[in-house]
Amino acid sequence: MPRKVKMNVKLPRGTIVPDHIALILDGNGRWARSRGLPVTKGHEYGAEALKKLIRTTRDWGIHTLTVWGWSTENWKRPCMEKKKIFDLVKRTIKESLDEAKEEGVRFHHIGRKDKLPRDLMSMIRKAEKETENNTKYILNLALDYGGRDEILRAVKRIVLDNIEAEKIDEKLFDSYLDTAGQPYPNPDLFIRTSGEQRTSGYLPWQMVYTEFYFEESHLPDFSPEKLKAAIIDYSRRRRRFGAKDNVGHFKFKPELVANLELNWWRLRKIPEGTRFRDYAMQHLKEQFGLSKELSIEAAKYMTKAVLRGEERQWEKAKIPLKKFYKLIKDEVKLAFEPSLAASLEVKLLQDLSEKESLQQSADAEESARQYYAEVYRISLFQAAKAAHLRVLANVERNLAERGYGEHHWDRAEDYLQKFYSALKERVA
Repeated sequence: MPRKVKMNVKLPRGTIVPDHIALILDGNGRWARSRGLPVTKGHEYGAEALKKLIRTTRDWGIHTLTVWGWSTENWKRPCMEKKKIFDLVKRTIKESLDEAKEEGVRFHHIGRKDKLPRDLMSMIRKAEKETENNTKYILNLALDYGGRDEILRAVKRIVLDNIEAEKIDEKLFDSYLDTAGQPYPNPDLFIRTSGEQRTSGYLPWQMVYTEFYFEESHLPDFSPEKLKAAIIDYSRRRRRFGAKDNVGHFKFKPELVANLELNWWRLRKIPEGTRFRDYAMQHLKEQFGLSKELSIEAAKYMTKAVLRGEERQWEKAKIPLKKFYKLIKDEVKLAFEPSLAASLEVKLLQDLSEKESLQQSADAEESARQYYAEVYRISLFQAAKAAHLRVLANVERNLAERGYGEHHWDRAEDYLQKFYSALKERVA
């Protein structure tokens, strides 16, 4: 099969790319049935989607990709479906082998080798043999694979090799697994499509510290764009591997920061150079732990951005915001991209503007999740609670500013305090 044009989907600058992604390919049957198609058609469309994903991971420099195409439990499926899946796997390997050799991909089968059809195993062995010296990428194909089965097979081989018990450690056990000898045997990111939220025994030894991402779309609809969203979400996460990380500067008091921000809101129409900047300076000094000099400089940028936002000059607001986030990044040592953080905040401000109910603010909640996930380097799931509270605070603010009662300011402050508490609990 000729090499297709590279995907146009690109990752943002500064994205942390995983070395190893493990995929469970799920939802082909549901995708087909929901469209009145035979299940076999779902597998065909799923195979095409997988080809695009494989090419995309290589374009992005992801070294190892492991895809689970057939589990030890899948033998219960109808004979015609099994035959279709095996034929598709065989055809895909055959069509992709020349491309794999050209691009330095090592093909590797993980799982049992005694039950798969002989013609398929012959194709697998051919692909493994012809790519065994490639080192640029690894494509692990899990066929007739089960996590417990892999561990049991490893234990049996250790017993047969007469290894003494005191010599068995993690390193030795690794060498008996199906991923033995690979530079990145342990996945950094696990993705399962079709909304299923379980691992089903996938790589249980290797995925001890893997980050999980569950995608609602069925495999045929899991595009490179959706893979990009998964990798960006992974990139924001702070991986500790059982230890503490170096983010120890979020020591603010939620009630104090909430009160300071409320003062921002109630004074936001005061021109630049008045008490507005003083409040901004106090707020930023408390929230980010900045020195007095840096908080003054940060407040200058933030004030300009807020005033331009008041005038709906959204693109102009991004300019000082980018400078603000550059200052915060250099001082606080978070890994966000300043221009992206600025764009996300402007999008959030636009979505929050003049909304008077939670129903009107649905887009704002998604924008808030994206914004807080990027700035504080947490996952979208981890950012959800803080984002929801932030939107509730802004709804109360908008009601108060339209004259619906002073009690809305009290509610806004209460939600702000809960927001900062949720944020501190997540990132402190």
